[in-house]
Amino acid sequence: MSAQGVMVMGMPVNRLAVPMLVLLILAMMVLPLPTLMLDVLLTLNIALAMIVLLVSLNARRPLDFSVFPTVLLLTTLLRLSLNVASTRIILMQGQTGPDAAGKVIESFGSFLVGGNIAVGFVVFLILVIINFVVITKGAGRIAEVAARFTLDSMPGKQLAVDADLNAGFINDVEARTRRHDISREADFYGAMDGASKFVRGDAIAGMIILVVNLIGGIAIGLLQHKLGIGEAVGRYALLTVGDGLVTQIPALIISTAAGIVVSRASSEQDLSREFSTQIFGQPHTLYVAAAVLGVLGLIPGTPHLAFLTIAALLGGLGFWLTRRQREQPDTEPLPLIEELGAPVDVTWDDIPPVDVLALEVGYRLISLVDRNQGGEALTRITEARRRFATDMGLVVPLIRVRDNLDLKPSSYRITLKGVDVAHGEMPSGQVLAIDMGDVLGRIDGLPGVDPLTG
Repeated sequence: MSAQGVMVMGMPVNRLAVPMLVLLILAMMVLPLPTLMLDVLLTLNIALAMIVLLVSLNARRPLDFSVFPTVLLLTTLLRLSLNVASTRIILMQGQTGPDAAGKVIESFGSFLVGGNIAVGFVVFLILVIINFVVITKGAGRIAEVAARFTLDSMPGKQLAVDADLNAGFINDVEARTRRHDISREADFYGAMDGASKFVRGDAIAGMIILVVNLIGGIAIGLLQHKLGIGEAVGRYALLTVGDGLVTQIPALIISTAAGIVVSRASSEQDLSREFSTQIFGQPHTLYVAAAVLGVLGLIPGTPHLAFLTIAALLGGLGFWLTRRQREQPDTEPLPLIEELGAPVDVTWDDIPPVDVLALEVGYRLISLVDRNQGGEALTRITEARRRFATDMGLVVPLIRVRDNLDLKPSSYRITLKGVDVAHGEMPSGQVLAIDMGDVLGRIDGLPGVDPLTG
């Protein structure tokens, strides 16, 4: 059974996943967590960051990952809630030893930096600078410029879609899809411009939490648990470094994914295939790079093994690409074209039907357009078309009238070649009274707007 088929409280499980995640994040900021649960959530945070990075690498265009701004917000909140939970445990149980906040924080504080507190602080500051100054700032600038240019180019793109529709190159469904994609693209870059501020604020919050953990932990160790200054610094500083690294590494991964998404141009291939084709697709560039590294490797005092090894690898790769390109023909053989008969004249049957004008109504308004139920709307539409043709000398195309269950029960919509040009709501059982200037008194009712004059 799929996740969509499993129902909880009358709703599918996949629709409850995000609300449950948000509630879990908010609960972690308030309720204390056991160390085992903290280890699981920290590991889940790292796994989620890796999944987001892999999805961004395989996206062929930014709209393939249009939910990324929301994902960026949720992952930032998750990291901050984990920071709050780990800070609570470090300050309450840090005196018990290096495993007071769980095995994950202990491993990041002991194994990754060798238990050296100074090295841990330096690595943490480097990660924060890379995330805050380089990746996040660059991704935010790209998103800002892309949003500006996307908004400026929207009218031209809309006109291009209309031109293709009028020329018959695309149908109404394809035109509606393209217009929707243009609007989504503008919304995406605008959201990414704002979402980049979350990552910047997360980096600043990480530095503040690091200082709070260190100063608060040392103070608690000295005043409450009567530890020596050296012992307090050793225990709480190691836990603080591990906590900072275990949250900053996923933040750096998410920021890298954001930079990849906003700098990605629409393409028919994923990033890995484009990278291998465009970077390593020219053998002569590999030959030049191999020659330069080979010359550097022959200079006395340079690491000969590293330079010459990489030069040999690049030269061998260039030679293999050269042989592969020679084996492939420069031009593909043309397919055999069968002899075609005389072209058939185009008739009206070859053109798909397109409703130039259409009136769509909700199910409560069907009685107004159904002659079997006494509806007079069709008769009045016909009279209006005849009157317009008599006065103006132009015949209005036939107006298709149909019901639309996607509309509200008392709503209507007028479309021009499938595009919504006017809509409104007409409560059933009520009439519209318009003040023409000679009203004797006011009547009870709901205020409304004349759909003709506004």
